[in-house]
Amino acid sequence: MANIRSNTYSIIIGENSLPSLNKFITKKNYSKYIIICDDHTLEKCLPTLLFHCPKLHEAEIIELESGEDKKNINTCIQVWGALTDIGADKKSLIINLGGGVVTDLGGFVASTFKRGVEFINIPTTLLAMVDASVGGKTGIDFEGIKNHIGSTQNPQAIYINPEFLKTLDTRQIKNGYAEIIKIALIADKVFWNKLKKLKEIDEFYTEEIITKAIELKNKIVLTDFYEQQLRKSLNFGHSIGHALESALIQQQKDILHGEAVIAGLYMESMIAHALKLISVKEKTEIQDYLKRLFKPISISKKTQQSILHYITHDKKNEAGKLCFSLPKPIGKFQLYNDVAINLVEEAINAYIKLK
Repeated sequence: MANIRSNTYSIIIGENSLPSLNKFITKKNYSKYIIICDDHTLEKCLPTLLFHCPKLHEAEIIELESGEDKKNINTCIQVWGALTDIGADKKSLIINLGGGVVTDLGGFVASTFKRGVEFINIPTTLLAMVDASVGGKTGIDFEGIKNHIGSTQNPQAIYINPEFLKTLDTRQIKNGYAEIIKIALIADKVFWNKLKKLKEIDEFYTEEIITKAIELKNKIVLTDFYEQQLRKSLNFGHSIGHALESALIQQQKDILHGEAVIAGLYMESMIAHALKLISVKEKTEIQDYLKRLFKPISISKKTQQSILHYITHDKKNEAGKLCFSLPKPIGKFQLYNDVAINLVEEAINAYIKLK
């Protein structure tokens, strides 16, 4: 079992992580426990949690509808109302049991209810384990824009049980693997070279791979918690990726966050090459690996225009200029604070031709 220290809290990884959660909360004096989950984790993961944590047998359960389109202010209002109805107070503990939607929204609810109550994340998807639950970012989507409203608030702890990943299908595993690819490309070339050799789906989420990805992100977060400089590197693939995801969600099309990020990595690697940050060999190396694992997403002219609209609202932008995090070279990064919109259009057009 691995124990990674992150600022004021620990990230415990391994099959025995949940019994250590029971020990943790036993030492505390919480007035009430509230578990936030969705329909999947209610059925597939909650019984395991309760088996290992007898202290939670009397916990109140708040079930969310699953899906990125439910990560909005209306859901927050419902959860705030439920917390009020059950008498949650400042000494309550909120436990977020689920994927990125649950940990993002649950953390935001916890950070704002009564001006902040303590919470714990128990991520149940690969995406949430290696990215969404780690780093203290919470938030919801607003007016179609990804993570437009949120707060920065650390949990009390994060407990990661890789056994939960056995409840997921291949698509969901690859969804999370996208963020592992991303962190390798901007933070560790040796790790990237290791990933390139992986072919089978069960190789993507070993405890070793999960732990390494978390260690890399945690190191960045500890250096730059409030995203003044270094932490912006984690946005590689997300400028175009988030815009694509927002565009397709608006059209009520089926898209997962990691799938949009993979498309973003592909297109933004073109931009990195155009700006002479990576060589043609490195660009090809990245794109060949992505094409091997992921099918291109169909992008219509309407979607393309939506991407260009949403990208102007990206959180990294400053003074009306498009700010991208790009590899320079693989394993390192550079913040580029004035990417021309025509480079984005060229990258999208090249990606469209992959279909």
